[in-house]
Order: sequence, then structure tokens, then C-alpha cells
Amino acid sequence: MILPTLLLFAVMSYLPMVGIYLAFTQFNFRQGFFGSPFVGFDNFKFLFKSGTLFNITRNTILYNLVFIFLSNFLGMLIAIMLNEVRSRWFKRITQSVMFFPYFISFVIVGAFVYNIFNYESGFLNSLLKSVHLEAFNAYGTTWIWKYLLVALYLWKNIGYTTIIYLAAITGINEEYYEAARIDGANIFQQIRRITIPLLFPTFIVLLLLSLGGIMRGQFDLFYQVIGSNGTLFNSTDIIDTYVFRSLKVTFDIGLGTAAGLYQSFFGCILVLTVNYLIRRKHEEYALF
Repeated sequence: MILPTLLLFAVMSYLPMVGIYLAFTQFNFRQGFFGSPFVGFDNFKFLFKSGTLFNITRNTILYNLVFIFLSNFLGMLIAIMLNEVRSRWFKRITQSVMFFPYFISFVIVGAFVYNIFNYESGFLNSLLKSVHLEAFNAYGTTWIWKYLLVALYLWKNIGYTTIIYLAAITGINEEYYEAARIDGANIFQQIRRITIPLLFPTFIVLLLLSLGGIMRGQFDLFYQVIGSNGTLFNSTDIIDTYVFRSLKVTFDIGLGTAAGLYQSFFGCILVLTVNYLIRRKHEEYALF
């Protein structure tokens, strides 16, 4: 029964690792995979010296840290609030409404964003012009996209995170709350002393799983919303979009593979480091 899984990993995860060799070559389509000139670490040197690597690494890590901690904090908060609501139909409707955006493609989200913020005929500028105000050039204004990208990510994923925490709360033994009420604990004390501490293991597991992809940005979000707008690259370009442009626009496969290898290597180091730190403090919460 495990054979199909092993085959999947072998074909999709291990065989493509041969392509790592391209990171050390100046790839040429005519000369092929092994015929292209071997350049050693020149691709990595270019990434470091150009300053591109620092910028895309900074953006990738900072955006992902905001995504991880805000989605977990808000997901836990909303789950606790929903758990205290006694109306079953209200809880079901709220969960369904919050969970629905998770199934919407970022292609559709990107189309909506463009139709809202398009300078010439977007909804926002049409509204501003109707009240005789100056049009707003959103795609030329860098700072708003930092907040808009975070808001779009939370809108799409907060329902999924809430469901996970709500399931964890449902699994808490009701006897803990009964004992707390007998001792005179109010609702806020029960949340502080029982619910939050017992949600901590779930938070740690979600944190470790999220950190596993911290070097991998939300490519579909950034590519579909930002696209190829070079004006916004300084604050919105991440490793995934840079690698994609290297392969599709500039056709520099060696440089793109070098960035991808750097991404995977340091992502692995980060996961191992965080797991080690957690194992030293709370060994039972570590993944391995």
C-alpha cells in the first residue's frame, strides 16, 4: 500500500534533484544538460553581489512571518470566540462564510484586485472621479501593497486556520471547564488558564509546518496580484517570483536554479534550527 507513495516521492521529489547541477552551470539549450559550461559558484556570487538575493530573501521571510503569526493569532482568537457562541446555526453559517474564500483561486482574486485598483477604469478611481476627487495610482504606490497582500492572505486563509483551532478546542475535555466553574473561574479565566494552554501544542505544530515553507512565498498570491509590475518589485518581489521570471522572462536557468537551491537549503536549515530549539524547551512538541 505504501508503494504508490514511495513512487510519488521518487518521481516528483528525488529525481528532479538532479537538476541542482544546473545551478553551477551557464545553461545553454544547444549544448544541453551536461554539455553547458560549468561555472562553479558564479551564479551564487552574482546573486549576492547584485543585492537581489538580500532583497527577495528579506521580503520572503518578513511576509511569511507576518502571514504565520497573524493567521495563527487571529485564527485562535476567532475559534475561541466561536466556541463561546451558543447558537449552533450562527456558528455553522459563520464557519461556512469564513471558510469559503479558501477555495477561491488567486487568479480570480487578482482579477478583482485589478478591476478595483486599475488607474484608468478601476472601481476605486471611478468612484473618486464621480465625487470630483483626483484619481489614485495604486499600481505606482508601493506602500499600500504591503498591507493589501497581507489582508488578501488573511481573508483567504483565516477560515482554514480557525477550523483547525476550533477542532482542537472541541477535543478539550469538558471536565476541565466544569472543575474551573466549580472553583469560581469566570469565562475569561477559563480561556486564559485552560483553553489557550491546551491550544499551545496545536500552535507549535502549525508553526513548525509553516516554518517549513517560510523560504517559499505565496507565489500564486504575489504573481496574480502584482504580476510583472517592476515598480513594486522592491517591496513585493519574493524568491518564487524571482525564480519564475528567471526561467520565463530572462531564460537564465542557471541563475534561477541557483536561487531555488539557496531557497531550499536555508529553508531546511531554518526548520532544523527551530525544531531543535523547541525540542530543548518542550521535547514533546517537537516534530522529530
